[in-house]
Amino acid sequence: MKPVLLVLVFLSEEHRALVGEQFDMIYAPNAHLGKDRTNGEAQINARGHEIKVVLTNGTNGLLASEIDRLPVLELICTVGVGYENVAIEAARARGIAVANAAGTNDDCVADHTMMLLLAAIRRLPFLNTGVRHGLWRDDIPRPPHVSYRRLGILGLGAIGRKVAHRALGFHMTIGYHNRQRRDDVDYEYFEDLESLARWCDFLIVAAPGGKETYHIINEKIIDCIGPQGVLVNIARGTLVDLDAVSRALREGRLMAAALDVYENEPTPPAPLLDLDNAVLTPHIAGISPQAIDASVRKFLENAACFYAGKPLVTPV
Repeated sequence: MKPVLLVLVFLSEEHRALVGEQFDMIYAPNAHLGKDRTNGEAQINARGHEIKVVLTNGTNGLLASEIDRLPVLELICTVGVGYENVAIEAARARGIAVANAAGTNDDCVADHTMMLLLAAIRRLPFLNTGVRHGLWRDDIPRPPHVSYRRLGILGLGAIGRKVAHRALGFHMTIGYHNRQRRDDVDYEYFEDLESLARWCDFLIVAAPGGKETYHIINEKIIDCIGPQGVLVNIARGTLVDLDAVSRALREGRLMAAALDVYENEPTPPAPLLDLDNAVLTPHIAGISPQAIDASVRKFLENAACFYAGKPLVTPV
């Protein structure tokens, strides 16, 4: 008899078929990135006593109140690295195993990060639109180049390191701020974020979401980056104060910002929509056919290990 699995995130038809080979699957993706939990709630109310596994993501998570109504739950997995809205302590108190899909979309996110950085520095959206309306290069200030500049990275985890590796191809000097210094890299370490922001030309935000990092990029940090600086966020929208970014861009205290994530997703970030020095993408940095496939297969690998009594491949 297959374990009953509740899926709270979108899966393609192909992946639903793949997962369905191993599980009795209840497919109930929550809408609006988990803000509307109607689908999941309905299935928990109807079949909560049967559900042994939940597949979710960091944004949807799985709330403590939901875990409480899943008496036979054994395993929670996320597609992607994030798990900030999974009630980890509630799961641990029940002895429920938790795994993520670490390592499945790092390259995709790092590629997208460099694209955002280059687009923001070289003013790609402005130039693309301008050419379609008769713009020529003699009519505008020259955008700066990227190579040989100083790149600051907030959060030198797996994705941050992949970004740094790509930046080295542009002969950039790398600095970072982390909860602690890493022994496996020789990049310059900064004890605090303010020092890193003052030092760098461009700042990449790649740290985890959650209460500890809420609005860690605020007015003070933005002013440290300065009027020739660029801010890129590919982590979680809650790390960046959008109103502070908007004011800085409008007042010339920050040259450009490039955001793949923002608060209140999927609602567009209203303070930035009329700014041509704000590059915006719809939380797609970690999404590619290859990355999604790898994340689903990582879930199946973790589940197979769990039911075989082996250690999880990517435990949280």
